[in-house]
Amino acid sequence: MEITWNDFEKVEMRIGTISEVLDFPEARQPAYRLIIDFGAEIGIRKSSAQITKRYSKEDLLGKQIVAVVNFPKKQIANFMSECLVLGAVAPGNDIVLLNPDLKVEDGLRVG
Repeated sequence: MEITWNDFEKVEMRIGTISEVLDFPEARQPAYRLIIDFGAEIGIRKSSAQITKRYSKEDLLGKQIVAVVNFPKKQIANFMSECLVLGAVAPGNDIVLLNPDLKVEDGLRVG
């Protein structure tokens, strides 16, 4: 299905830095709870991410990622996810995070 340029512009993808990584034992699938800093304009957002196969908590701390920040909040077990971290889904649900190849300012829009 094709979308228009106007449709694409509605999706607000931003760069954020993971400032905290917590275990999420209540999730149905293995996941982490992420606390992500999107800079002064957007602030701190929380997300759940099923990325435990490829990433350790130590790998993620301080890592910049790409996330959609204008979806409605979503309840996942006992946690409210406030953004969607983006990644490429490899076979076996092995997710590889999308991230800038150089450090950039948190909150920058991806487009």
